Amino acid sequence: MNRKLFAAAQIHGSDEYPNINGLVKFQQTPQGVLVTADICGLPKIESCYGVFAFHIHGGSCCTGNETDPFADAGTHYDPCDAPHPYHAGDLPPLFANNGRAYMSVLTSRFTVDEIIGKTVIIHSRPDDFTTQPSGNAGEKIACGVVCTNSRFN
Repeated sequence: MNRKLFAAAQIHGSDEYPNINGLVKFQQTPQGVLVTADICGLPKIESCYGVFAFHIHGGSCCTGNETDPFADAGTHYDPCDAPHPYHAGDLPPLFANNGRAYMSVLTSRFTVDEIIGKTVIIHSRPDDFTTQPSGNAGEKIACGVVCTNSRFN
């Protein structure tokens, strides 16, 4: 079968950031996975200049607790036990333009099959690509679960 595999995550903001919403699409290609994010409602947070860390996390749901609304999203997806920023789930940051960010990147760090059921997280700060274990990326402000999406096939 020569069918391309697609998946997507519908992104929604935490109670503190209810205006965040969007879609992250994952398309398997012979060269790797094409990740495309289209996000709206990103906040104007002075300390980050409109740059937001963007990662795939290893958890399977976007629930949490009083201190972390997406605690059950887990930590960065890292099946090879690599240091940050070499986790499979480490992605380039989102750069907001008046609350909207669009980003597309090709990665060979994972396949679409491997991330089905994992979570996509947007953090409140930019990733510094150094601090362990997660780049000092700040709180989780938005989340979505990666699901297969037959409407793209």
